[in-house]
Amino acid sequence: MSDIVVRPADASVWSELEVVFGTRGDPSGCWCQWFKVPGSQFRELSRPERASRLHEQVEAGTPGVIGWVDGEPAGWAAVEPYSAYPNLRRSPITKRVEGDPEDPWAVTCFVVRLEFRNRGLSRALLDGAVEHARSQGADVVEGYPVDPEVRPSLSNAERFHGTVSLFRDGGFEVVRRPSATRAIMRRTV
Repeated sequence: MSDIVVRPADASVWSELEVVFGTRGDPSGCWCQWFKVPGSQFRELSRPERASRLHEQVEAGTPGVIGWVDGEPAGWAAVEPYSAYPNLRRSPITKRVEGDPEDPWAVTCFVVRLEFRNRGLSRALLDGAVEHARSQGADVVEGYPVDPEVRPSLSNAERFHGTVSLFRDGGFEVVRRPSATRAIMRRTV
């Protein structure tokens, strides 16, 4: 059994976050800026500029949690108030509807290094994200996962939102299905 540790990501772990995001693949191209930067501006930013933006966000606060497996930096989950993610308001999947809490905390994405997958790290990251949100005063935490039970062909890259089963196992409930493969899930903390 692996030893998994998860804690809020702050400036002291920046070099370990660089390891988690890596230099190849989707995480190294996004640096968790997709929901933070309007699409046209996102496309104009270089990879180093996106990394620099996340670095500034980590310096200013704790926009997520980092996980280690047996002492190795292995994963990340982004979690901040909904209002910190301007693109959530623009998306037909995640925009607010009547009855929604105005500014819940949102778990928007997961990054797990390839060699640490299938070890329970995503569950630990989700638990850590919920605990971090709670410690910052959150009453409600939301996720916007995909549902591979509906579409088994979803690639690993398409699962960065997390999966319905992951959130369900973390105590979240489906509050609506904006599409066949996506759910809005919520947990009161």
